Amino acid sequence: MQENKDEASELLTFGGHLEVMRHMLFRIISVTGVIAVAVFCFKDATWQLLLAPSEWDFVTYRKIEQVVHTLGFSDFNFEEYHVELIATDLSSQFMTHITTSIYIGLLGASPYILYELFRFISPALYDNEHKYSVRIVLVVYALFILGVLMSYYVLFPISFRFLGTYSVAERVHSTITLDSYVSTLITLTLLMGVVFQLPVVAWTLGRMGMITSAMLSKYRKHALLLIMIVAAAITPPDLMTLVLVTIPLYLLYEVCIRVVR
Repeated sequence: MQENKDEASELLTFGGHLEVMRHMLFRIISVTGVIAVAVFCFKDATWQLLLAPSEWDFVTYRKIEQVVHTLGFSDFNFEEYHVELIATDLSSQFMTHITTSIYIGLLGASPYILYELFRFISPALYDNEHKYSVRIVLVVYALFILGVLMSYYVLFPISFRFLGTYSVAERVHSTITLDSYVSTLITLTLLMGVVFQLPVVAWTLGRMGMITSAMLSKYRKHALLLIMIVAAAITPPDLMTLVLVTIPLYLLYEVCIRVVR
């Protein structure tokens, strides 16, 4: 097995590896560019999706109202609100449209990007490493998508609702720039995508012998307190948002215990 692997590695020189990488990067850029152009062309559908979390009747609020009503609180309803989005520079809308299309293109092409990267490194892996690597890549991507959905449906709309409607006085009204809206959405989305990699990090540390499931179980209370502090730092200072963010993050911690075990 080792001899076959050494022979395979000798088939390509350093320049050959660079040539393979060049072709791989070209394919990744091409696929990302095609998706970005498609997103740019379908402007109405794209921005209807991106601006939906800023609406007072976003689907998350309706689902929360339905759950609360089933619990017997039929009078509970979210108040209607309207926050105006503005563009302050002449080219800001056009440039924001381009950059957002590129971000969405990268997100849409991410499965293909992972496939190309894995195909590039897979010849250097043994059979058992290949098997584990495939599983890890799939889990990492699935957790990242869950983090993106968490940000889009929970964290960002609630944060926008609180911060966009917060006012120090009645005569002071908020008008949010489009750049601020998009940058906040992208930042929170990437942040939650990274945070949701916690089970993979825990699995890695467990394989290295740095943590154990007993250790994680012992510090459950400390972890819950730390999670609440982190949730309070990245969300508006209201109880509902804190609870909505703390619950999935703590469930991730419980998943980590079972993964390490």
